[in-house]
Amino acid sequence: MTGFQMKTAVEWLLSAAPDAATCRRRWERDPHGMVLLPAGGLWDVLVLPGELGHPTLDVLSRCADRPGPVLSESGGVRLGFFVPPGTASRWLGTGVRAVGRGAWIVVPHPGRPAGVTNWLVRPDGSGTLNDPGLLELAMHEAVAGEG
Repeated sequence: MTGFQMKTAVEWLLSAAPDAATCRRRWERDPHGMVLLPAGGLWDVLVLPGELGHPTLDVLSRCADRPGPVLSESGGVRLGFFVPPGTASRWLGTGVRAVGRGAWIVVPHPGRPAGVTNWLVRPDGSGTLNDPGLLELAMHEAVAGEG
């Protein structure tokens, strides 16, 4: 990630924060700093268990030019795929936690390694998100590939 991409990624993430200045200070003061950002405004997050999330990301990476942002929590136990706002309210998949309006997610700085939560696919600042339809197809393909 170039310095410009990192800066635009930071600005994009901070644009979702109710208090961008506080979030920025937190990231600047603590190299492993995490901030809470609200879902439902710029994005929703679909959280998949790692045993489904990792193969889904593999499939998605082959199908899309560049997947949208993806977080890994707890050493890969869960993966969070950033999708367009409103997706969480319409998602019907079993075993997938849909995080949308009214919920918050833990977000590390996009340019540094963090602790428990890390970026597998960092945001690039353009606002690119994972397409829910393509993500669902990738999940089906991942499950079919396990059999």
